[in-house]
Amino acid sequence: MINVDLSQLRFLIIEDNTHMRRVIRTLINGFGAREVAEAEDGAAGLELFQTTAPDIVITDWFMPIFSGIELTRAMRSAKTSINPTVPIIMLTGHSEKKRVLEARDVGVTEFLCKPISAKALYARVASSVINQRPFIKAAAFYGPDRRRFANPLYKGAERRATDSSDD
Repeated sequence: MINVDLSQLRFLIIEDNTHMRRVIRTLINGFGAREVAEAEDGAAGLELFQTTAPDIVITDWFMPIFSGIELTRAMRSAKTSINPTVPIIMLTGHSEKKRVLEARDVGVTEFLCKPISAKALYARVASSVINQRPFIKAAAFYGPDRRRFANPLYKGAERRATDSSDD
C-alpha cells in the first residue's frame, strides 16, 4: 500500500450517525491527519465546508436536512462553492448500481460502501490525493472525469472540456 502524508490536509466528515463519525475520525487520525472537522447533517456540513475549506470531504448519503447527493451538488457549484474541485468520498450502505451511477453523475470522487474497512477508506483517500482526476465541465455536469483511464484505441472527437482548456 502506498504511504501518503495526510498530516497537512484538512478533512470534513459529514455523517448523521455519531458512532460512524467517531469510527471515521479515528481512522482518519490513524492515517496521520491532524485536522478533522465533523458535521451531523448536510446543512451543517455545507456551512462547515464553506468556513473551514477542507482538502477532502467524507460524507454519508442519507442524512437529515439534505442528503450527501444534494450536498455534493452544492459543493460542485462553481457559482457558490469555495472549492468546487474538492475530493468528495461518498459513504453509503446502499451499493446498487443505480446509486453508484447517481453519485458518480453528481460529481462524487470516490464511492465506498458500508461497512467500511480501514484499508478501503485509506485507498479512497490516497487515490483522491495521488490520482487527482481532471475536472469536466458539461451542460449538466461538473466534477471529476468519470473515465478512470484513457482508452488508446478511441479515435473519436472529444466531447467535453476540462478546466485547463476553458482558460
